[in-house]
Order: sequence, then structure tokens, then C-alpha cells
Amino acid sequence: MSPPPRTRAIRTAPVPPAAPVLGGPGSRPAGARAVRTLRALQAVPGGHWDLVLAGGFLLLMAVERTGAADRLHGGLPLALAVSTAVAAPLAVRRTRPLAGYLVGAVALSVEALFVLPSTLSPYADLVGLYSLGLYAPRRRAWFGPFAALLGMAAYFADLGHDYPVIPAGVLFLWLLGWAVGYGTARRAEEREAARWRLRREVVAEERARLARELHDSVGHTLNVVLVQAGAARRLLDRDPERTRELLSGMEHTGRDALDDLDRVLGLLRRGGDGEYGDDGEGAAPQPGLADLERLAERLGRAGPRVRVRIDPAARRVPRSLDVSAYRIVQEALTNTVKHSGARTVEVTVRCAGGRLAVEVRDDGRGAPAGYTPGRGLLGVAERVSMLGGRVEHGPIGSGATGGPGGPGGFRLRAELPVP
Repeated sequence: MSPPPRTRAIRTAPVPPAAPVLGGPGSRPAGARAVRTLRALQAVPGGHWDLVLAGGFLLLMAVERTGAADRLHGGLPLALAVSTAVAAPLAVRRTRPLAGYLVGAVALSVEALFVLPSTLSPYADLVGLYSLGLYAPRRRAWFGPFAALLGMAAYFADLGHDYPVIPAGVLFLWLLGWAVGYGTARRAEEREAARWRLRREVVAEERARLARELHDSVGHTLNVVLVQAGAARRLLDRDPERTRELLSGMEHTGRDALDDLDRVLGLLRRGGDGEYGDDGEGAAPQPGLADLERLAERLGRAGPRVRVRIDPAARRVPRSLDVSAYRIVQEALTNTVKHSGARTVEVTVRCAGGRLAVEVRDDGRGAPAGYTPGRGLLGVAERVSMLGGRVEHGPIGSGATGGPGGPGGFRLRAELPVP
């Protein structure tokens, strides 16, 4: 038996690490550090940057004044004090823009008239004038051009007669800086006002939508409960079996009202737009045209007899139109139960020519001439308007063929575009 073969170890040289490729994984830490640094700089309050700005101007002006100490009137201490008065107001340019600019402008005039005009002080004054237009209220900002005119007159008092074009050009640039700041501030105010208006409109629309949902769902079912309760009271002694059916119908109607109320409260909690099918997790689903038969049956237990005719094409419309058509019919039937005293109601839903037509006619008393639509009909108009449709309603009038039962009655018709 031969011995097993020997194994030999193979030595390999270590592979040097690859250099990081620009933009590859090796460069991510540097990019992340740059992002963190930028965010840290953005988190620094603006007032701190203003202190740095004022300190920078003061340092440069002090160096300039020290280099020209032999030409200063009143000595170096006075020049440094005036330079401090010119630069220091920049530290409060956001919080006290008008007061800061006036102090700096007066100090600039004193420096030019009694010490020595500086080449840096006017730029500090320009920053202050720009800040006045940007941060001051509208009325206070208008002091800037007049103060700048007086400051320029003092600054160029001994130089303007030799070069008259220079003061005019400098004044133009200074007023341009103020105008840039003033215009930026006004545009920011307009954008903020537009945001507030939009926010108020959104809140108002949301309140109107929730009020419409509560009126359409809970209000309708409560009206049906009241009608059934009245019928049960009248039949309690004469027809106990019929009374039991009405009480059972009230129970089912009350449960439907609780389901609708739970769905609307779910919208409040989740912020979803249940009107267009997003009911949120766990919320009761929105009813649609497929539920009209059940709605008509529920009303027929104690109210008018409701006949429903739905075009097969209408059952294939988008969910938003399906829900809206159901709510329109529901509101019309609620008004019929409350006001008309009708015996028969006819509901017709058709889809043709790219439009969904919903019509509800009854044979009741109708409405007096010049009647004013209530919250329900106004809600129907809002709903139809949001979907780009149109609605008409009113008494049919004597002599016209009202509902299925004869002349008179009330009619509501809505047309919704089908996308």
C-alpha cells in the first residue's frame, strides 16, 4: 500500500487594495461628510451669520484705518469708533433693519465729513440698505431710499464736485440693491399669502366635503328611521306583524347609519378622500349604483314606492361617478320622503354620449314657486360641479306629466361627464 501524496503550500503575494473610484463606493464617506457639513451650516441661525458679517467688516475696516492712521482727522481711536458704528448694525440687520441702517448711515456720514472717507464703509452701508428692503415691513422699508440719498450727499460732499457722474452711479447702484431686497420681500409675502389662501380653501373644501358626507349618509338614514317609526306607531294596534317588519327595518337602517358614520370618522382619522373610493383600511365601503335597489326597498317599507331603472352601461362607470350618482339619488329620495308626500318615485340612470344622466321624479306636492334650495341640494350642486357636470331641479308643475302617478311633483336631473 503506497503512502498518500504530500500536499505543498503555495505562497501568494498579497493583493494591494484597489484605489477608490471617483463617485464609487470609496468616495461615499467624503460625499456624506460634505452633505453633513452643508446641513450643519444651514442649521446655523441667521443671526450668527450676521455677527460674522459685522465682525468681518469691522476687522477689515480696522486694518484699513490703521494703515491710514497718519491721514486721519481726529486720530485713530475716533476712526475706529466710527468704523464700529458703521459695521456693528449689520449684526441686527434682520431684527432691527431700519434702526440699524439709520445708525450705520449716520456713522458713514460722520466718517466722510469729519474723519476720512473709507473704501469699505460704503459697502457695509449697501448691505444695510439691501437688508432694510428685505427684512423691514413695507412702510418702514420706504425710509431706505431717502436715507441713502442723504448719506450719499454727505459722503460725496468733498468729492462730488470733481466727478459728478460717480455719485449718481453709486446712488443708482445703492437704490438698485434696495429695490432687489424690497422686491424679494414682497414676492415672499405674496407667496406666503397665497399659501395661506390655499390652506384656507383646502380646509373649507374638506369641511364642506365631510358635512356633505354626513348629510348624505347619516341624514338620509335618520330620515328613513323617522318615517318608519311614524308608520310603526300608526300600525301598532291594527297590524302587529307589519309593525314588526317596520321595527326590523329601523334596526337595519340604524346599522347602516352607524356604518356610514364609522366611515366618515375614519376619513377624519386617516385623512383619506373617501368620496373618491379611498375609504382607508378597515372603513366601511362606499355605496354605489348597485346599492340603489336596496335603498329603494328600504324606503318602500314605510314611504313611497320607488322604481329604479339603471342602464347596464351605467354600471361600468368609474368609482367616483358610481358613488356620486348614488349620493345624488339618495339626496333626492330623502327630499321626497321629507317634503313631497309622494306615493311613487321613479329613478332613471343612463349612460350615453360620454355622459352619465341621473334623474329622479316623483308625483308629490312639488315645491312652491321661488323655493330656495336647502343644504342637501346645495351639496348635490357642489358634488356635480367638482366632477364637471351640471344639475337642474324644480317643481314639474300642473299640466305636466310629473311622476309615474300623474301631474305635478318634483324633478332632479344631473349629468356627469364620463372620463
